[in-house]
Amino acid sequence: MLLLAIFVMCPSFAVGDSSIDALRVKAEGGDAASQLSLGNRYLVGDGVPKDDKQALRWFRMAADQGDASGEYIIGLKYNVGDGVPENHTEAARWFRKAADQGLGVAQEELGEMYGSGDGVPMDRAESIEWLRKAADQGFTDAAKEYFLGLCYASGDAVAKDTVEAAKWFRKAADQGHAEAQLRMGVIYSVGEGLPKDSTEAAKWYRKAAEQGLAAGQYSLGVCYSRGDGTLKDSAEAARWYRKAANQGYARAQLNLGTCYARGDGVTLDIVEAHKWFNLASANGNESAKANLGLIEKTMSTDEIAEAEQRAREFKPARSMGPASAAK
Repeated sequence: MLLLAIFVMCPSFAVGDSSIDALRVKAEGGDAASQLSLGNRYLVGDGVPKDDKQALRWFRMAADQGDASGEYIIGLKYNVGDGVPENHTEAARWFRKAADQGLGVAQEELGEMYGSGDGVPMDRAESIEWLRKAADQGFTDAAKEYFLGLCYASGDAVAKDTVEAAKWFRKAADQGHAEAQLRMGVIYSVGEGLPKDSTEAAKWYRKAAEQGLAAGQYSLGVCYSRGDGTLKDSAEAARWYRKAANQGYARAQLNLGTCYARGDGVTLDIVEAHKWFNLASANGNESAKANLGLIEKTMSTDEIAEAEQRAREFKPARSMGPASAAK
């Protein structure tokens, strides 16, 4: 039960040792916490017969008194049409009441509604403001924290602030959000929002790479290739390039082709180099296209035919992350 889970996290729903009769007396006397507790009892059938209508009645009484948790619950009811007609405008009105009182879960709901234009006019600035308030209380997940980081990094509906962006990317990254971990690597690589630190950059690239994010694998390969934040290791660089290249990441395909063309970290193999340049070129990488023309001048007709056959047989692995990053 979603509502029950919400009640457990709201302190005002805690029920003491009072009997149901005593709880009812307090609720009928206008005590909002008792009204909420009694509503929860009816919702789950705890000490009273399960009765959704009675539960809604008591929740509404608490909400009508201005209790934030009660307002939030009534908002949820309208949002999904549970015991009342589904009405997103009414849901947003109740969420706003609770959000204005500082209830984090209501702030998150309201932020999402402004982001989607569901029940309220779409307003990105309002969405960010409410999500930020909820996040400051710990009521958002990693995806929303990452979204806030993107907004501050780009100046989307808020003033551009690289320090604030780094703060939100870090919160999301600490929860295991792979793209936020990649962003932390970039932040430390360029020193934007945080001091430049190649060791920290490599650490965050590795976290993203180990989750299968192609851009993270490519970036970790670059670290190993240059000895940037880690020991230089051409074989390890080629290994990470291959992981990203196998997902169709064009920059990694270009670099892996270069490894084969030079025998850098792998056995020199111009046929394999051609294959990877060919694939990267097909993915829109102009440097790979140029390299393809150069390497073909050193190859026989049979070698080119074999390389092209390998490229045709290539099947990319499941891609993780935006395809646009691959070029």
